[in-house]
Amino acid sequence: MKRSLETTLLALLGLAFAACSSPAPGEADKDVAPVTPDVAQVGEDAGEDVVQAAPVELRVASFNTSLFRPAAGKLIEDLETGTDPHALAIARILQRVRPDVVLLNEFDYDAEGVAASTFREKFLAKSQADGLAPLEYPHFYVVPSNTGVHSGFDLNNDGQTVSTPGMQSYGDDAFGFGVFEGQYAFVIFSKYPIERAQARSFQKLLWRDMPGNAMPEGWYSEQEQAVFRLSSKNHIDLPINVDGRMLHILAAHPTPPAFDGAEQRNVRRNNDEVRLWLDYITPGQADYIRDDAGVEGGLAADARFVIVGDLNTDPIDSGVMGAMAALLASPKTNDTLPESEGAVEKSALDARANLQHKSPAKHDTADFSDATVGNLRVDFALPSANVEALGSGVFWPKSGEPGYNWTRASDHHLVWVDLRIE
Repeated sequence: MKRSLETTLLALLGLAFAACSSPAPGEADKDVAPVTPDVAQVGEDAGEDVVQAAPVELRVASFNTSLFRPAAGKLIEDLETGTDPHALAIARILQRVRPDVVLLNEFDYDAEGVAASTFREKFLAKSQADGLAPLEYPHFYVVPSNTGVHSGFDLNNDGQTVSTPGMQSYGDDAFGFGVFEGQYAFVIFSKYPIERAQARSFQKLLWRDMPGNAMPEGWYSEQEQAVFRLSSKNHIDLPINVDGRMLHILAAHPTPPAFDGAEQRNVRRNNDEVRLWLDYITPGQADYIRDDAGVEGGLAADARFVIVGDLNTDPIDSGVMGAMAALLASPKTNDTLPESEGAVEKSALDARANLQHKSPAKHDTADFSDATVGNLRVDFALPSANVEALGSGVFWPKSGEPGYNWTRASDHHLVWVDLRIE
């Protein structure tokens, strides 16, 4: 439920929008086993990869780190010290869980990837506690975000169009809430090569272009609808080359379904942002989808994928419009139901709103206000049904257990899934 945190704690340029998604400085991608694209064009399927090799086991994770800052460049400044307590706690969690591929939500964007590179080199690549080994990620991908990209319109209908960055009212009139461009963005780190030339971004896909969309009637003018983007940050299909087998990382961070009025514009947008992935992976439902490079259609029917991100909706206790529940129930996905004992303990301690929940507390991933929504399951690492899932979990230690104090760095907890790719 992120904008409460966003306020209280305070195109695609070719397909090179993430040129700094690259290997370590001075190291080029090499000795990469060939793969074939598996983007399905409208009316046809594309073939999956053909390289045969030994099975590979890997861990894929999603983590809303809350590593956003109140001003552009401030995250870089904090990370360059190498001692920022917040970043240290996040690094310790990552070094404990040790994912092979990980999405970090709420990591401010800079086009050169300085923040991501600095975090990798000064935090992840150095042991941050006894018993924690350094974590090496030769590849990373920074993702441009609609947050803080001003629309030129009065999107919140408060009678003024605020175009000065740094103010909340500016963020309300941006395509995605942010007081500067790229606030609350995300980055993907990987031990495996990233097929950057095949990456797809849906940053500019218009909300009105989704058939049967839930856009509130009468709220946005015709002129606003002609430019208003569906994704509040971005939706990215990032292919990872896992020893010759393609694994698509489908990453996003939909707007929280809150901070609106009777029109429920954010509730509706959240639902359709989640629905975009459901349509993208479902044959016959993706004809309207066009990426920022003009390529149409969804994912090939036989493609392997993992949907990762803080999707900002609980399928039972907050998913009032149904897209999240439908995504989990899709025959294309495998909901492994990650859990933790820490979530059970915290729900019992917090009580209040948690007492009204129908979903088992063990599946919660975020610790929100006990007076309003309580703890929820909103973070996902959801694999496709055609990939063998070996296990999954949520890093939420019980009080007194190793790593318990680290989790105070964010109100979200890291979610992971272990996969075996044949």
